[in-house]
Amino acid sequence: MTITTTSLTRLAGASAVAAGLIFIGVQINHPHLDITSITTTEVAIRNSLKVLMAALALAGITGMYLSQVRRNGVLGLIGYLVFAAGYLFTMSTTFAAAFVLPSIAETDPSYVRGVLAVATGGTATDDVGALDVVFQIQGLMYLAGGLILGVALYRARVLARWATALLAVGGLVTIALSVMPDAFYRLLAFPNGIAMIGLGYSLWSTAGGNTSTQTTEVRGRGVTTASAK
Repeated sequence: MTITTTSLTRLAGASAVAAGLIFIGVQINHPHLDITSITTTEVAIRNSLKVLMAALALAGITGMYLSQVRRNGVLGLIGYLVFAAGYLFTMSTTFAAAFVLPSIAETDPSYVRGVLAVATGGTATDDVGALDVVFQIQGLMYLAGGLILGVALYRARVLARWATALLAVGGLVTIALSVMPDAFYRLLAFPNGIAMIGLGYSLWSTAGGNTSTQTTEVRGRGVTTASAK
């Protein structure tokens, strides 16, 4: 099997589509998180899928940035790094929710309640240590990274512009939904999820075209150089 730039770019596009679908899917009919539901198999599966989603999203946005690295410029680099850090934080905290919290739910229920409250945008009544700050940083990086990277991708004019715009403005929708009840809070996944699906499909469909354009540019430069000689 020959690994090419086109195949890697399309794989990144497929990863972004899968991440968007998982992100939306796990929120549908999501049970309310409490000390009882966190130990159920259903919530464990959903949280495990969220860990996978974050990994796929990381692969997807990496492909989006690298496929048009020159067009994205410094703004794109900053947006990519911040957004990627947000997903890394998400992967870590979701891993803890999937595999750590259920194991201590019986022995330290007050701590688990506090972590769940902070994780869903609430306030912990008990001390949860550094996790309170971690969730705040995670949310800030997720919102700021999506906004900055979305603007950079929009300016690059390579991927679907509606999807890049949705990624950028999705943070504003997320902020509004985060202060609403849990049922509305779950809807915050939809803007970003739809944006990732659109961006992933656009990256997949333009992968071959970008490679052809780059090849033509390189050949053109070669001819120009030869003529100058």
